Amino acid sequence: MSGMEQADATALRPRGLVDLRGHDVGADRLSYPPGAVVVISGLPGSGKSTLLRNWSPGTLTVDPRDVREACRARVPARLPYAVYRPWARIEYVRRLHEALGTGRPLLVHDCGSRPWIRRRLARSAARDGRELHVVMLAVSAADALAGQEARGRWAPARVFARHHRRLERLLQGLEAPRRLPPRPGEPVPVPRGLAEAASLVVLDRALRGHFTSVDFGRTAPAHSSPAGVPVEAARRPVSSLRP
Repeated sequence: MSGMEQADATALRPRGLVDLRGHDVGADRLSYPPGAVVVISGLPGSGKSTLLRNWSPGTLTVDPRDVREACRARVPARLPYAVYRPWARIEYVRRLHEALGTGRPLLVHDCGSRPWIRRRLARSAARDGRELHVVMLAVSAADALAGQEARGRWAPARVFARHHRRLERLLQGLEAPRRLPPRPGEPVPVPRGLAEAASLVVLDRALRGHFTSVDFGRTAPAHSSPAGVPVEAARRPVSSLRP
């Protein structure tokens, strides 16, 4: 599958578009460059927070849920979230900038429907020679709503619908025909709506818990035919592995 470089027998280094939906993947770890910023996107209830918890030990994270909880602890209990939402959003952006300033690898929980946040993250990271990468959980609206029910927290219907529309547009962009297919061994470019990202990994419901960890900057010899990773032509334009 194009856009994946094998770091070792269990890790993949994504570049460009890496659409893994419907594939059997042997590797169980994603490997990113030192200092990379990885944004985990998806509908509310799609499993972003669970993925963030699994990947976050030892890695700096920014999660808007943590920000909301911190803000809620400082206001009267009777005050609805809508009243202090602007403050929570400002605090979220402040924490992002603070985390970026450390120069450390960073995991960011974001629904993906606010492209300006990704672009600001990408620009800030690029000033220090760092990259922005995106992992998208492409689960159905029904699965996301079931996830909200399981956790006992519901996104407002209007907010959920807005996220759904915007993410659907991004996913549709993955299927758009390309005038110039990449040369053999070159990564497939990310869609225009995510041009700021060095890679986009797309996971479906079956794969959202498959990668159990991430690392940043580990080096290992690459293999031209890694075990457990399919190299046959893919259903989507993500052909071959780069050695």
